[in-house]
Amino acid sequence: EDPSLERHFKGHRDAVTSVDFSCTKKQLASGSMDSCLMIWSMKPQMRAYRFMGHKDAVLCVQFSPSGHLVASGSRDKTVRLWIPSIKGESTVFKAHTAAVRSVHFSSDGQSLVTASDDKTIKLWTVHRQKFLFSLTQHINWVRCARFSPDGRLIVSSSDDKTVKLWDKTSRECIHSFCEHGGFVNHVDFHPSGNCIAAGGTDSTVKLWDVRMNRLLQHYQGNSMVNSLSFHPSGNYLITASSDSTLKILDLLEGRLLYTLHGHQGPATCVAFSRDGDLFASGGSDEQVMVWKTNFDADYGDVVKPQKYGSSVDGAHGTGVEMDCGIHHKKTKTQDSGRTHEQQEEETSLANTLEHIMGQLDVLTQTVSILEQRLTLTEDKLKECLENQQKIIQNKAS
Repeated sequence: EDPSLERHFKGHRDAVTSVDFSCTKKQLASGSMDSCLMIWSMKPQMRAYRFMGHKDAVLCVQFSPSGHLVASGSRDKTVRLWIPSIKGESTVFKAHTAAVRSVHFSSDGQSLVTASDDKTIKLWTVHRQKFLFSLTQHINWVRCARFSPDGRLIVSSSDDKTVKLWDKTSRECIHSFCEHGGFVNHVDFHPSGNCIAAGGTDSTVKLWDVRMNRLLQHYQGNSMVNSLSFHPSGNYLITASSDSTLKILDLLEGRLLYTLHGHQGPATCVAFSRDGDLFASGGSDEQVMVWKTNFDADYGDVVKPQKYGSSVDGAHGTGVEMDCGIHHKKTKTQDSGRTHEQQEEETSLANTLEHIMGQLDVLTQTVSILEQRLTLTEDKLKECLENQQKIIQNKAS
């Protein structure tokens, strides 16, 4: 069954720049050139939240793994961490000396990586927004930065036409991929953590194995690639292009599977939900669209192919065998060593821990908000005292 358009949301007043689902799929966040962050409810008839705080375009948004926080980066050089509730409270910190293009949480929700037009990538703690360190080898704007699933690596893409792979512990660039012929707009890790995909202004999508540092697949399109997202199975990749289309690539076969038309004007961003059942897209037409995936109900039983290298509708495979953890065929014997009760206990414990982490996110964020308010109050009190002293001095003289 083909992907189908489920819903579309109207509320932004300028181009949509970024979209992301919460882990439960109950909410969808979007950022826009209109300087607003929107939180859309996936429940029918529920009103959306419009969060205003940034003083310039919101260029990137992402939910934390627990879903209790949303990070946003802006052209106003700041990053905000929001509690996605009706109050829409947030803390703000000056993250860079130029526009913030990208925000991304580590899988444990404890760290945040940001990328900027100041040519740097920066790492922060989430709970206190404490600056940790910068990565500084790009020589032009950094468009995107992402943690690997295990948090040990960081990948970044830049207008210097390179994709760089960083070791988080040593803080060193361990490889630069230089095959792109233009600015590299977006990059992300495959769910296995073993390969990366990047798309850019040269209308190509490239996949590399990060263990061997070799090009695995290359897709030549007809228009600039603005954004991409891996399906959680790792078998598919979706792209958003300036020709207004979304393209779904079958990585197992190395071919274009679907071309979807929905946006009027460039499709600027795209993201799968955490379970892959849905994907969202945004465009310069100010619209956010939610699509049902449909095509991948049985992705767990995909059998590893031998070779591929075909071209369909302007998308070309390289003819290399893909071997980067893409084809984890699910077997029914994997969990045979554990009883059903043990599995249920583990699931319950994991859910409890996730809930505790989520509550911790909210509590620490609330403390940060209160601290910021306290600082503002102190500053106002100091200002009042200084003014009073000036008045007294003037009267005395």
